[in-house]
Amino acid sequence: MSRLDSFIRRLEAQRACLDHAARLVAGLDGAVLELGLGNGRTYDHLRELFPGRDIYVCEKKVAAHPDCVPPPERLILGDMRETLPAAHARLGGRVALAHLDAGTGDAAANHALAAELMPLVAPLLCAGGILVSDPPFGHDELEPLPLADGVPLGRYHLYRRV
Repeated sequence: MSRLDSFIRRLEAQRACLDHAARLVAGLDGAVLELGLGNGRTYDHLRELFPGRDIYVCEKKVAAHPDCVPPPERLILGDMRETLPAAHARLGGRVALAHLDAGTGDAAANHALAAELMPLVAPLLCAGGILVSDPPFGHDELEPLPLADGVPLGRYHLYRRV
């Protein structure tokens, strides 16, 4: 498979899983948390999926399209390993949906980042909250969920906080 085809399939899986997760959290109160802004495409999609919710974004350095940058009061700037513990006071147990797409192209680095973020992200989710993640996440408080229809196993991951 070409890298272009792989990229397209990853984005299709990402969109399908985010859309599926939005249906799963429709009855839950809480914020949405985007872990990494990148160029802002996913943040823009989350704004369409959740027009009535606060969407917070963690990003080391903003480099997104100007139309896809969150307002300053919902932008948490800095290394997530440092900013997520501080965000716990504001968001702990209040996040209905969190999304992590490391998107570095380096699977080992993505897995390492996910491992470092596990203990920081899980407590932010409310009971029943959903984590949508490119790298797999392992945490005692997170149960794996079936993927959206048509998404190959291992392409993306869904978890619910128990």
